[in-house]
Amino acid sequence: MEKFDWKNLPFGYIKTDYNIRCIYKNGKWGKLEVSSSEYIDIHIAATGLHYGQEAFEGLKAYMGKDGKIRLFRWEDNAKRMVFSAGGIKMAAFPVEMFGEALFKVIQMNKKFVPPYGSGATLYIRPLLYGSSAEVGVKPASEYTFLVFVTPVGPYFKDGIKPVNMLICRDVDRAAPMGTGIYKVGGNYAASMRAIIAARDGGYANTIFLDAKEKKYIDECGPANFFGIKENTYITPKSESILNSITNMSLIEIAKSLGMKTERRQVTVEELASFNETGACGTAAVISPIGKIFDPENNMIYEYCKNGEPGSETMKLYYKLISIQNGDKPDPFGWVSIVD
Repeated sequence: MEKFDWKNLPFGYIKTDYNIRCIYKNGKWGKLEVSSSEYIDIHIAATGLHYGQEAFEGLKAYMGKDGKIRLFRWEDNAKRMVFSAGGIKMAAFPVEMFGEALFKVIQMNKKFVPPYGSGATLYIRPLLYGSSAEVGVKPASEYTFLVFVTPVGPYFKDGIKPVNMLICRDVDRAAPMGTGIYKVGGNYAASMRAIIAARDGGYANTIFLDAKEKKYIDECGPANFFGIKENTYITPKSESILNSITNMSLIEIAKSLGMKTERRQVTVEELASFNETGACGTAAVISPIGKIFDPENNMIYEYCKNGEPGSETMKLYYKLISIQNGDKPDPFGWVSIVD
């Protein structure tokens, strides 16, 4: 059996024993197949390579103190992949088969689930792409679904620390009525130019504005943005941002903690009024924001002035991870046990 330094795992890819695959052909999905290969055979004219017919998901499995493995809101990931498939005209992978594939791949790679208390988790990556040959621009007739797992360390090795962000106006991640609301690879490719520029400038990531007016906050790198003020959790509403499952969860947790919640347009100018801001997503759960720099207006919006995350942000964070890890009751019915 492999020996891992569980507390010092990177947030990256580590080979595991098995992955699950399934093929859509002749108008129907086949059976789930188990593979031990890290590679796929793909046609050189596959639409997933040429025309961006590709969607993916990301979720985690958590080992509890009780020795039980927990999955968090997997049905929402399955439904979002169905939604993404529809958005770029792919055959949708059934929700029930999605769940079957998840449970099977976790069970077959159980030894790779990091132990409770290590800070590490088992990251799960479902993928769907057009795999038949098409030279003209049209949907594929065949599709491949696969899911692999890899143990990952915590996103923040030294604990949660505030990060600095740069507002971007010269790159659009996605346009209204485009693919921004779908979890497809093209959105991430479109964001890389801005993200690399921000990191080259010493920032953790970039904040994208709406493509039409450059007036409203859209996404926060590859994550959703939120701000907190006057006991209210506020997150942008937009036709071009991904509906984050982590953000959906934080909204419900905020309500359970007695906070008000708002999903609406958030102007750049409103950044000055927030007491706390952050980015949220599967990888880091929450990334508290220390500073946001707006180069066009030469403005710096400061939060976490003592160098520590805000108290409201941390309340939300600890409540969410305690449910995911099984340390606290799950009143929302979000957690599924993997036998």
